[in-house]
Amino acid sequence: MSSAVVDLRAVGFSYGARTVLSDVTLTAGPGSRLAVVGPNGAGKSTLLAIVSGALEPEVGSARLNPPTATVALLPQERDRRPGETLRAHLTRRTGVAAADAGLRQASDALAAGSTGSEERYADALERWLALGGADFDGRVPEVLDGLGIAETLLDQETVALSGGQLARCGLAAVLLTRADVLLLDEPTNDLDVDGLSLLEAYLAQRSGALLVVSHDRAFLDRVATDVVELDEFTHEATVFGGGFAAYLEERDRARAAARASYETYDEQRSTLVERGRREKEWARQGMSRATSARTRADEPDKNVRSAQLAGAQSRSAAAARVQRQLDRLEEVHDPREPWELRLTLAPASGGPDEVAGLAGAVVDRGAFRLGPVDLDVRRGDRVAVTGPNGSGKSTLLAALLGRLPLTSGRSWLGRGVVVGEIDQVRRTFPGDEQLVDAFRDATGQDVADARTLLAKFGLGADDVLRPVSSLSPGERTRADLALLMARDANLLVLDEPTNHLDLAAIEAMEQALETYDGTLLFVTHDRRLLENVRTDRAVCIEDGHVDHR
Repeated sequence: MSSAVVDLRAVGFSYGARTVLSDVTLTAGPGSRLAVVGPNGAGKSTLLAIVSGALEPEVGSARLNPPTATVALLPQERDRRPGETLRAHLTRRTGVAAADAGLRQASDALAAGSTGSEERYADALERWLALGGADFDGRVPEVLDGLGIAETLLDQETVALSGGQLARCGLAAVLLTRADVLLLDEPTNDLDVDGLSLLEAYLAQRSGALLVVSHDRAFLDRVATDVVELDEFTHEATVFGGGFAAYLEERDRARAAARASYETYDEQRSTLVERGRREKEWARQGMSRATSARTRADEPDKNVRSAQLAGAQSRSAAAARVQRQLDRLEEVHDPREPWELRLTLAPASGGPDEVAGLAGAVVDRGAFRLGPVDLDVRRGDRVAVTGPNGSGKSTLLAALLGRLPLTSGRSWLGRGVVVGEIDQVRRTFPGDEQLVDAFRDATGQDVADARTLLAKFGLGADDVLRPVSSLSPGERTRADLALLMARDANLLVLDEPTNHLDLAAIEAMEQALETYDGTLLFVTHDRRLLENVRTDRAVCIEDGHVDHR
């Protein structure tokens, strides 16, 4: 059983002038499964990079105990590198490739008789063994077979793999990893139901520490023992015990308590400020009357004048007491509300009764065949497209929209149909254009309107001037959502729309989709989204064959 412990103490990190993490302290030991949550940009991926050693904290310390413990970070984007085979891809992502290179260098140094080479070789060998290098080649075929991936793909370049195949290969990398500390960044993206079940079962039986960033609420319910919440304003971390459901309850209670505490403080402060203002005003008026009476000699009785002066002084003393109470009042900061995605979809405008369809449609993509498919989508239909990875879901949507040539059969879009789309790999905008220019080209808006709408989706003045290719997956998804809002679409076609969004944004999307009155087709493996968004029928695809339910 792994005994490695992750220990972060008062960690701080910034990107230039922008603070991302501040005073972050947490510990994760054997059996710990920590879900790292927070809005996009709060520093979740940065935190994993610091734990992995890829980034050094600017303040504080990040340590492993023992220092020789192995760490594997599997980032959210399953990068395809030109010329890299699937075999090389898996050895790289599991850390075996780096450990193997280190062992060869240490072996060469040992053969050359370099000073200290024996110790370096022993360390390199221990690391290679700990990461599973010795039996890696033997384990790969078994894992691939369990995921339905042909072993013949091992020597194929990853750039030739489909999205579904790459998702399963990403899962294979997780299942093959033998590190003491496992760091996963959005591991559920694009995984089907079977893949999610395998991942959840694997993580549940792991003995080593786990830190995972995910937007999948059902997955976090099943996997997390504790939750680390990163605050976008203070940049600090709060650890909640008891799992994800307990975290949601405690978070809501904490937010309600913070709001109530501030409102109590604000009421007390306002009362004291108003009382102090009145006491000062009464004291000023009393002093003025007392002084004026003495000056004009309107009041000959000195006792009366003395009483007036004493009263004014008493009011001044009361005002001073109120000020001391105000100074002693412990300040409670106004709990700032986090940025929220406010997605509203305009009522569907017009359009035909027959929105889109396929008749006897067959699509051939290499060795894969979809169809023949008969599909009739009518106005107001709400259709969920489901099926395992690689079954042809994205191919079906592309064929329906006329983006893929048909081997046989036909496809159509009704006259007056306006499509709003989010595709699986977020290629809506050209990668080399500035976001604001690409958005204007797609919407016809002027610069001011485009900037204003993108800002509502958390894409500020600096973000909109960046090339689209430099945006994070979450930023590209929010730009796609902004485009949906800008268009009066009467047909929404969404392929894994929750990928790369934070939890609050997903909930906002669910609400918008629930009230949308147009035609909706969506592909998702998000189990909560399927539960929360109303549908009237499902299209299930398996191995290119379509079943209507």
